[in-house]
Amino acid sequence: MPFGALKESIPLNSSVSMKPATIPVISLMASCLLTTNSWGQSAPTKQQLERWHKQFPAADTNRDGILSSEEATAYRKKMLATRSKQSENDRLARGAPRQFKVDAGWDLPRFPDESVCYKTPTQIKAIYEDVKPANQDTIVSFPEPTGRERRIVATGHSFMAPGFNTLPKICKAAGIQPMLYTHTGGGITGSARYKWEQENGIFQFEGSPVPKLLATISNANWDAMMFGPYFNDKPEYYSCWIDFCLKFNPDMKFYLSDAWPQLYQLGENPASESFFTEEVFDRLGMERRTLSNEVIDVLRKKYPDKVFVLPTSDAMVLAAKAYLRGDLPGIDGVHRVIGGKQRSLWKDQLGHLGPGFERLEGYVFYATLYGESPERIEAPITFGGDPSFPTTKLDQTFRKIAWQAVTKHPYSGVKDEDGDGISDNHQQHGNQSTGQTDAK
Repeated sequence: MPFGALKESIPLNSSVSMKPATIPVISLMASCLLTTNSWGQSAPTKQQLERWHKQFPAADTNRDGILSSEEATAYRKKMLATRSKQSENDRLARGAPRQFKVDAGWDLPRFPDESVCYKTPTQIKAIYEDVKPANQDTIVSFPEPTGRERRIVATGHSFMAPGFNTLPKICKAAGIQPMLYTHTGGGITGSARYKWEQENGIFQFEGSPVPKLLATISNANWDAMMFGPYFNDKPEYYSCWIDFCLKFNPDMKFYLSDAWPQLYQLGENPASESFFTEEVFDRLGMERRTLSNEVIDVLRKKYPDKVFVLPTSDAMVLAAKAYLRGDLPGIDGVHRVIGGKQRSLWKDQLGHLGPGFERLEGYVFYATLYGESPERIEAPITFGGDPSFPTTKLDQTFRKIAWQAVTKHPYSGVKDEDGDGISDNHQQHGNQSTGQTDAK
């Protein structure tokens, strides 16, 4: 749309307002300098360059009074990068959407007949073969475990990503071959509901199935599945996955993260970090558990001895309280948005983990899935990154917090009454898969 048309489409008495700092970027977006379809296919004309020079004099970086094609290209790239950064900052400032439309089909007793979940394993495999990336296997499988290995599939979003990244490294140091296969996305696109719709080709994905996990679950042996929570979750968003998994791997178990406290729970951001006390974090943590249990309790009743919690919320509450007591060496603040400290527990309005805390989430995953305290791992763990942070002392504190959170949570499935760092009911965490069923 030409800039003039864009401008004329806004009435003079319109209430639409623009921040002064964003006007140049918006103007640039509306101009041919940014939006022309022929950009990169042919050089701009002399007339175009003259017009752009008048509109964007800053693009003439050598100030010779003439805008060259190279200068125009460089300026365009700079403005596009600025626009992208502003959009990302705006997204982080707003936080994740907590209200959104869900297809009414979820209220029906059965998914649409064309849903991938109703097809045979051979048919599901063929569907994914047609849509998968060229460099990706249609079916992913792992060999039968000979020790403590567990074959795990998972959905999740950016709150789960830190643990997904660190868990394999922790497993290797513990002498366990990591066997993890994921289908993830950012924010709502990594939720259990969204991934079910996407994989089945239903509702918002009608006619376009991408059964990445469904193909693998129905054609290979698996021991467990992990999920990340999302706003307005319902038990049925998980039971569909659980029913499908149990059809082909009846001994599978299921693990739901309960995330952690977030700023939105406060209504508005506090003025300073002095607001945060141990009592505040206990309250926020209890709110998180109550909300999580609205889904978990239903699933645990429907699937006895099958559904467990990855208590990341309790772990972060314990970490926050440890920081307030001065027991997290190297951590400088609670929340970067409030206190401005780089090394804080949380780094943005959405509530993503601060630097170093990806280890804590990974340790919680490990302790819950394998029934062993990460404190027992003697071999060095190759996390990569800055070798000086977290320090060994902080890392050991993370391991201790993870085991405490896991063993004290009533839904983790892990108890350590004798204090040896191994789950008292460790057999539950060993491999019990009996292989594929006749349904395949």
